[in-house]
Amino acid sequence: MSGRDDSEIRDVEDDMAYDARRARWTAAGTGTLLTLAGLAAALLRLTGSAPALVPGAYGFGAAVCALASVLGSRGHTRRALWLLVAGVMVMALGDQFD
Repeated sequence: MSGRDDSEIRDVEDDMAYDARRARWTAAGTGTLLTLAGLAAALLRLTGSAPALVPGAYGFGAAVCALASVLGSRGHTRRALWLLVAGVMVMALGDQFD
């Protein structure tokens, strides 16, 4: 009977490890994607006639998303999620000044 209990515990631990790994990859991938999008938007706005605040906001938001990507890859997925939200909000706020 203890053999079944040990295998069930191992299955639960494997599932938890898989979920944690998937959360890290998701946070890192999303952060990278948002960083690239923010940098591209900053470069596009920089070449246009937008006020200087707009590309600066996109660049700052991209930097926050890059930090979130690093934190997410190291396992701090909750902090990474909040930084991703903050980075996108900064980019959206900068877009309002355009």
